[in-house]
Amino acid sequence: MSEPRFGASALRLCAFAARTFGWRPAEFWTATPAELAAILAPPGESSGVSRDDISRMMEQDHG
Repeated sequence: MSEPRFGASALRLCAFAARTFGWRPAEFWTATPAELAAILAPPGESSGVSRDDISRMMEQDHG
């Protein structure tokens, strides 16, 4: 199975945030990855997405 691409993953997360949290696109795009992870993670747990993961997905989108 191929690795997720940044653009496709971001679009899914944006749609999820809109439906689940009532975020408008501007609210999603101005949120930091840490803020999104904090709202998605169960209390006391950290996100499974690292800066390296995001960088790798962005590199895949840009070739």
